[in-house]
Amino acid sequence: MNASLAKPFKTLLAASAALIMAGSLAACGPSAGTPSDSASDDTTATTSATARTLDEIKESGVLKVAVFSDKAPFGYVDANGDYAGYDVVFAERLAEDLGVEPEYTSVDAAARVDVLTSNKVDVVLANFTVTDERAEKVDFADPYMKVSLGIVSPESAVISDVSELDGKTLIVVKGTTAETYFEENYPNVTLQKYDQYADAYNALLDGRGDAFSTDNTEVLAWAKSNEGFTVGVTSLGDVDTIAPAVQKGNTELLDFINDEIAALADENFFHNDYEETLQPVYGDDVDPDDIVVEGGQV
Repeated sequence: MNASLAKPFKTLLAASAALIMAGSLAACGPSAGTPSDSASDDTTATTSATARTLDEIKESGVLKVAVFSDKAPFGYVDANGDYAGYDVVFAERLAEDLGVEPEYTSVDAAARVDVLTSNKVDVVLANFTVTDERAEKVDFADPYMKVSLGIVSPESAVISDVSELDGKTLIVVKGTTAETYFEENYPNVTLQKYDQYADAYNALLDGRGDAFSTDNTEVLAWAKSNEGFTVGVTSLGDVDTIAPAVQKGNTELLDFINDEIAALADENFFHNDYEETLQPVYGDDVDPDDIVVEGGQV
């Protein structure tokens, strides 16, 4: 755990209650006319369709982007049926600077590689944590966010140390760093796996597991809007980065995204994105620099 991050993240629990629609996300659907079919959780695809060139993207008039539809405040469908969140704001800017419109595909965590190898989308902006294993299958652009794992549990039976999960059931989402981390480091913890974040949170609310682990940025926010739950472990494992991903070998689009990330630093784009989408959730007690990566420089 990075000590410099622990204090800011712990202060999130004391921040004022914020607006997160996690409880209603399971019932939400994407906006009318917007592509929304969730991809399968198959991440074992061995063949790749050819990625579109920048000219082909411009000629089509759309940038195809995979985002979450159930992971507020990063990627979700709001009360009006529109995609919203930290990742979505970035997607809109990429499309704007390409002179096209964003076309969203809702994706499960475990399907983020497959939607690229099958060429269903041009870029994944679904809170995608960079790992060596994933980098063998996709090309990551420069990062725009930092994150580590957290654990949320009922206040009546708080998990305040990872050792307390020994012999218990932990809820995780398939294809996430939480799943990999616990499989590799804590084999005595029983993992209850779900395809979608909304289903995982509902399982926690229903008492089907003892706790839920995912990005600390998310569980800290969720706990503030769900009475009776708390984040007993605020930072677990390494501090990782989150970045856009494109199909392996798609250097043209990768270079465009990296150039965009570098140029957007001049206007503090991701800090402004934070103010719009994350600050209402975390409040004023959090230093955005502990979450935001500007210009691709950690």
